[in-house]
Formats: sequence, structure tokens, C-alpha cells
Amino acid sequence: MLGLPAPVPAWAQLVPSPDAPPVSSAPAPAPEDQPVATIKMNVNLVDVVFTVKDKAGSLVPHLNKDDCTVSEDKAPQTLKSFVEETHLPLTLGILLDTSGSQARVLPLEQNVGIQFLERVVKQKDEAFVLSFDVNVDLLQDLTNSPRLLSRALHKAEINAGVSFGPGPLPTSGRPRGTLLYDAVYLAATQLMNQETGRKALILLTDGQDQGSRTKINEAIAAAQRSNAMVYAILIADRDFYRESDFSGYSTMKKMTEETGGRLIDAGNNGKKLEAAFQQIEDELRNQYMASYTSTNTKLDGAFRKLSVECRGDGMKVQVRKGYFAIAP
Repeated sequence: MLGLPAPVPAWAQLVPSPDAPPVSSAPAPAPEDQPVATIKMNVNLVDVVFTVKDKAGSLVPHLNKDDCTVSEDKAPQTLKSFVEETHLPLTLGILLDTSGSQARVLPLEQNVGIQFLERVVKQKDEAFVLSFDVNVDLLQDLTNSPRLLSRALHKAEINAGVSFGPGPLPTSGRPRGTLLYDAVYLAATQLMNQETGRKALILLTDGQDQGSRTKINEAIAAAQRSNAMVYAILIADRDFYRESDFSGYSTMKKMTEETGGRLIDAGNNGKKLEAAFQQIEDELRNQYMASYTSTNTKLDGAFRKLSVECRGDGMKVQVRKGYFAIAP
């Protein structure tokens, strides 16, 4: 269990688990045409991971350096590297909402989540499992063991003992509820920040936050600093909420779009949940990485806006909105 003393930067490190060891419709991956080990050698090199879809919403494979352009703060950048990423190691975080509103859908999330991890996590990849409710708990530290990840998902359980449900939180005492933004912040800063390669946080939640010390913009910034995309699978027992109380869609849409991930609304339907995980799997295995040395050489911590355009009728690029120019 993780305590949450204020302020946010003073939060204690997540405690690792003691026993943690060190049919898709997507297009077929292209052979790896150049090594990627050199991508991180230049500390000023900016890596931009993105997916491309056509106007029908299908993933577009086999683009090359001449097909796409990258701009930073509207200034075109010269690409040093452009690769179709199907082989670079992947770091995944599963963030599971275990608040009272999820009681009816948690078993479904566990079963489908286990199947997803068993398919996706290969020997060179790593994943962790974290739950959040009135606390944030690391159920399994980074590992490539499907067995340990499955066990972690299985042991997640609803903790509604101090949850308040819909409506405002109490104004006296320490606010407690569903610490969604705290969970994203901690996952990004304490688990993702030191990892290299492609990184994604997958939230299984109704999108409602209650009681986090972290604001949504702080959680988004933490994910951007760690270069982690956020995918949110919106799954909820909607009967738990009055219609006017449910605002999870808008907040999760903001978080996913600004980090280069995506929001998928699964309702409380098992088939939709399976399809959501399949879509995420396809996108993670069919990405591009463009790398460039920024024409702005100041490492001043400022936020730089990114945009990627690819040639073709109706091409849509899914990419994070920007990055922070932080010195190493």
C-alpha cells in the first residue's frame, strides 16, 4: 500500500513485489530494416512514436522517411531515423480501477486483461500491474512473466471501504475516493521514467477521479515527461451513477489525446472489452518511431508542441501533443 503525503514530489517510491523476477486484423509487420540500438545515444535526440490510419480507420503499414514530416512548435525538423517499430521492447502498465463503482465489471477486466498480457508480453518486454481506489497499490512490479502478471490481476479486489461514490467529497479531513490521477502520476514517475523504448499505460476505469492530490494536467505532464502513451478503456457499471454525475469520458479523452494514446468506450460489454484490447495490441505492434535533433537547442524544461503529417488521402496520425525539453 502506498501512502500519499503532500506535496506530490515527496511521495515515497512504490515498493516492488518481493517475488518479481528481473486473432489480429492488423497488417503484417515489415522486417526490421535498421538497428534501433543507437536511437538513445544522443541525449538531445527526440523520439516521436506514432501510428497512422487511413480514412477508413485501418492501420497503415510500410511508410518510410519520405512519407511523413515532423514539426516542433511549427518548425520542420530533419529526421535522423525513421523506423517501423515492431521489434523495439515494449513497457506496459496495467492500471486497474478497484473502487466501488467497478464491483460488477472487475472480474471481466481481470479475465480479458490476463489474456491480453499473455498475448502481448514477450521475452524482451516488461509489464506491471497497479490498482487504485482509496489507495494506490503496486500488485506486480515490472516483469516479463505472464504467470506473475496473471497472479497480480487475479488478486486485485474492490476496496470501497472509504469510497464515497457519486457527488462531492467531504471537505473536512483527508479527501479519499478514487485516486486515478495519483495512480497515473506515480506509474509515470516511478515506474516508466527510467525505461527506454516504447511505453504505454492502459487504464481500466470509469474515468472518475475523487480525492487525488494530483490534478489532471499534472498527471498528463508526468506521462509526457516519461514518454508514455495513455490508453483508457472506459468500462463502467453506468447504473452506479446518475447521468449528470458521470464525466469520465471527457477527462479520459483529454488525457489519452495529449499523450498519444486513445480512449475506447467498452461500456460493460465483454465483447467490446475484448475488441478494445485487440485494437490496442494492434496499434502497439504497428507503430513508427521518428527521431530528430531539435533545431531548438535549449534544454530549458519548456513544453514543445509536436505535429506529424503523413502523405495520403485522409491519413490520420495518432501522436502525443508534445514533450518537455528536459536536460539529462
